[in-house]
Amino acid sequence: MNALLITLSSVISLYIYVIIASAVFSWLIAFNVVNTQNKFVYTVYDILNRLTEPALAPIRRFMPNLGGLDISPVILLLALIFVQNFIRFDLAPLM
Repeated sequence: MNALLITLSSVISLYIYVIIASAVFSWLIAFNVVNTQNKFVYTVYDILNRLTEPALAPIRRFMPNLGGLDISPVILLLALIFVQNFIRFDLAPLM
């Protein structure tokens, strides 16, 4: 059971990096640093979007309009860090 908790914590860590990469990539696209007309850039953007959008969409439904500022990745990151710390410090010592 302990190996399962360690694996789950590792998957959460990887997903945190994916969320951060997606946020940075969306900023690069918004400020025209990278061009989505490039096939590689579009492929990376599409992969990151497909990985993060299912988790971010429910959060965005409940968020108020902040005038173009999207803080849903921050909320998701905080929730994932909370779950990860719960696994590491509350569940793992019980096993």
